Amino acid sequence: MQFETPTGPQSFRINALIVAGWTGRDTAAVRHHIEELVEIGVPPPTTTPLFYRIGTNLLCQSDRIEVLGNETSGEAEPLIIISNDQIWLGLGSDHTDRGLEAVSVAASKQACPKPVAADLWRWSDVEDRLDDLTLVSEIFEDGGWVTYQFGTLAAIRPLAELIDATAMPDNAAMMCGTLTAIGGVRAADRFRARLHDPMTGRTISLGYNCIRLPVVA
Repeated sequence: MQFETPTGPQSFRINALIVAGWTGRDTAAVRHHIEELVEIGVPPPTTTPLFYRIGTNLLCQSDRIEVLGNETSGEAEPLIIISNDQIWLGLGSDHTDRGLEAVSVAASKQACPKPVAADLWRWSDVEDRLDDLTLVSEIFEDGGWVTYQFGTLAAIRPLAELIDATAMPDNAAMMCGTLTAIGGVRAADRFRARLHDPMTGRTISLGYNCIRLPVVA
C-alpha cells in the first residue's frame, strides 16, 4: 500500500493485520461498550483486550466499500504500521458486520473491508503527546452529519502497550480499538473520521460511502 508521509509518498508491504478489541483505558467505559453490544446480541469477550488476526486483503484506500446486508457500521481507530523497524501512526475504520458479530466477533471482523486514510505520521513525531490527539467520527443520518464518536487517544490503552502485547512483527498493521458510539452502535451509508494533533494543527482524514449489497438465498 502507498501512503503519504512527512517525507513524501512511501510504499508499505503489509504481511499481517491485527484488530485490537476492548482496548478502552477506562474499565467503566469498556463495560459500557460491551453492554451496548450485548444489547444487539453480541456475546461479551472472555478477556480484555483481545487481538484478532484478519486478512491483509481487507485493507483498502477507497471512498467506497461494498458490504452484505444492512447491519454493518464503521469505527474510527488509530492505525499502527511497523515497516523497516519504524513505527507509523495513521487512521482506519474497523468496519464490522454487527449481525454476524452476534454469532462470532472474529468472523464479523473478517467480513468487511477496512478503509484506511492515505496519510501517516512518524510515531517519533507524536509519541510524547499521543494522549492529546483527538479522534472523531461522524455518520450521515437523517439528512445531515452527526457526531458518532468523539474523544482523545487517552481513552484507549497506551498504543505502545498494545504494540508490546501483540509483539508486532515488521511489515504488520494494527487497528487499536475505538471509542464509545454516541447514541449507540448503528449502521450508516456514509462515514467519515479524523485524527487531529492540536499542537501542530495537522489532521488525518478518512471518508467513505457504504454500498449495501442484497442478501439473497
